[in-house]
Amino acid sequence: MIPSVLPTYSRAPLHFVKGEGTWLVEEDGRRFLDLGSGIAVNALGHANPALVAALTEQAGKLWHVSNLYEIPQQQALADKLVEATFADTVFFTNSGTEACELAVKMARKYWYDKGQPDKSDILTFSGSFHGRSSAGIAAAGSEKMVKGFGPLLPGFVHLPFGDNDALLAAITDTVGAILIEPVQGEGGIRPLPDSTLRWMRDLCDERGILLILDEVQCGMGRTGKLFAHEWAGIKPDIMMVAKGIGGGFPLGAVLATEGAASGMTTGTHGSTYGGNPLGCAVGNAVMDHVADPAFLAEVNRKAGLLRQKLEGLIAAHPDTFEEVRGMGLMLGLKTRQAPADFVKKGYDALVITVPAADNIVRLLPPLNITDDEIAEATARLDAAATALETA
Repeated sequence: MIPSVLPTYSRAPLHFVKGEGTWLVEEDGRRFLDLGSGIAVNALGHANPALVAALTEQAGKLWHVSNLYEIPQQQALADKLVEATFADTVFFTNSGTEACELAVKMARKYWYDKGQPDKSDILTFSGSFHGRSSAGIAAAGSEKMVKGFGPLLPGFVHLPFGDNDALLAAITDTVGAILIEPVQGEGGIRPLPDSTLRWMRDLCDERGILLILDEVQCGMGRTGKLFAHEWAGIKPDIMMVAKGIGGGFPLGAVLATEGAASGMTTGTHGSTYGGNPLGCAVGNAVMDHVADPAFLAEVNRKAGLLRQKLEGLIAAHPDTFEEVRGMGLMLGLKTRQAPADFVKKGYDALVITVPAADNIVRLLPPLNITDDEIAEATARLDAAATALETA
């Protein structure tokens, strides 16, 4: 008999009932150190007082009116994002998946309105993850994502990650955009070199192609800049955002330049819930913290501390770990066995991590994790590695 919850997840046998900052409390009372943050979502930890206050204050006033009317909280958040980024305009969604759908529509509508509807192809890369909608799985193209779900949305050209020659060869008159994550998350914490991202921006400018960045996982302070592409000193035309922007409340966005968004006029896109007062009240509180240069400086300092400790962990367990990679507080431990095995041993050591491709265990702690918690995290990861080696 099929369960009442559709069985599409392989869930760990854990039942968390409370969260406090970097900690999760199981219903049996055990306290887990959370280095997953709900897959990079809880940017400011669990039950952050500022986010709780913003949500409860708004909940006592107004929850939902739809986008038939002006929403002051939405306008305030859009203004903050425009002021802090390359973007001229913002559309709010409920998730990264929805952001992907709009990014694809926006790019294709741009070229249609320019009288070049044939420039509908979008170049994407192996190991990518852009959500599980029809456009998202077609963009990623991996067998795991698309098998059984055809016919797929056409217009995506899949290229090897990191192969610049293949990218150059793939550019034809029908290519209208490149879609890429500055740091692949699901693909195994694989940062795109700054030089490559700059080259890609120049290439798009030379060939008349839009650059779409998926910063759903690597954005909102995760790498030590507000958005990861800032390390390379470039600006995209369109950017997908979600996860950390809501700090745990479902919220996403598409940011774009005025030019790239020029085709999206009244009636071309919409959302019932996107940008509702509740979500945007929380999003404003998140931005007030994460966009602060002093906060980002602390993220970078803590990232250096965590990475230093992880290098020591690797040196102590060469049979378990190969390397650490990533940026900021978006780090991956490459293991010599299935990452799920280490994740399970982590549960026994009361530490939460997240598996990814390429034998990677993701470490995505809240951005406000403390130095003492970093030390405790290292100790628990060490215990998990020791348990795995002696099993």
